[in-house]
Amino acid sequence: MTDSRTFEMGRRRLLMAAGGVAALPMLGAAACASASSTQAGLGAATGAGTPVGATNLGVRKLGQLEVSSIGLGVQNMARKYTTETPYRPEMVAHIRAAFDSGVTFFDCAEAYGPHECERILGDAIQPFRDQVVITSKFGWNIDQETGARRPGLNSRPDHIKLVVDGMLKRLKTDRIDLLYQHRVDPDVPIEDVAGAVQDLMQQGKVRHWGLSEMGLGTLRRAHAALPVTAVQSEYSMLWRGPEADVLPVCEALGIGFVPWSPLGVQFLTGWIDANTRFAPGDIRGLESRFSPENLPHNLQLVALLNQWGERKQAAPAQIALAWLLAQKPWIVPIPGTTNTAHMVQNNGAVSVRFTPGELAELNVAVRAIEVKGQRLPDAVLVHSGREAPPKLPR
Repeated sequence: MTDSRTFEMGRRRLLMAAGGVAALPMLGAAACASASSTQAGLGAATGAGTPVGATNLGVRKLGQLEVSSIGLGVQNMARKYTTETPYRPEMVAHIRAAFDSGVTFFDCAEAYGPHECERILGDAIQPFRDQVVITSKFGWNIDQETGARRPGLNSRPDHIKLVVDGMLKRLKTDRIDLLYQHRVDPDVPIEDVAGAVQDLMQQGKVRHWGLSEMGLGTLRRAHAALPVTAVQSEYSMLWRGPEADVLPVCEALGIGFVPWSPLGVQFLTGWIDANTRFAPGDIRGLESRFSPENLPHNLQLVALLNQWGERKQAAPAQIALAWLLAQKPWIVPIPGTTNTAHMVQNNGAVSVRFTPGELAELNVAVRAIEVKGQRLPDAVLVHSGREAPPKLPR
């Protein structure tokens, strides 16, 4: 199938999906393996049963980089949380449908696949490469030939440059619009990382750079060495950690913020209930916030979303995304879904508006619910908030 034919198939899929949204009042990501997950009460979240439809997404700025106000994460397009492998041609069509609906910001990483999600994204964007912003991330220790994961992290300057050359081939492009360090390497000064990225910028291979889940000292040092465009970290109603310190630092330095997992790995769509159990290999089964002991308590957030969904005639996921958008004008969420109808519904969040009084009311209600349990397994969480070693004088 030619690129133009596949692109048109994506357009038709989008239009079909948009027409079907009204018939699907609660659209989350694909359901996790659950013995008895239910959707009781979810239909009420949309009031009359018609979620806010997709409209012009508009644009926002991450530093000086202009992107659509909602992006699309492609992490699960090679393997879902539920461990299934999506049908590759559908993922290509899905990305093209997202572009057709106004999405111009696509988030990827070397580690997703590994490598395969970059290949999928690279194939998908060929008809409109110059009209979109694509990101990727380096930092894990991944074999450049085989894609095999090796222990630890690797942000050595020579390795970064090899990784970016591989990214360019997989993404079928001549530049990465926004390159992140995925996690801070505790053995490499951030100034050395910034130097490597600056070399890549001078070669035209990278346009902007950012950091993910870094320590605040490292963020300040990185920005001093080479101005940072964006920070990417988990942030949603389910995990509000960045509010305490990361967001204020970003605001002070003029750095944009990109929340990953803005729908709480499906939780904030309302698809997960107190009876949900996760399949072996699904990382959510290792996150104690989703344990049988903590789920009933944390579901207060979903109840709150349902209440506001009725009030605003919107789906819970739309309320969750609209809440993020309302926090700061330089926040750009990147919900990841492999379903075009879900993507269309997510984009409809831009049509949900809160008055100042409503936003204050919702903020108070969200922050009154203390989420129980850890957001990530210990083995993953240990890499968040790390500081890079100091740059020693020669």
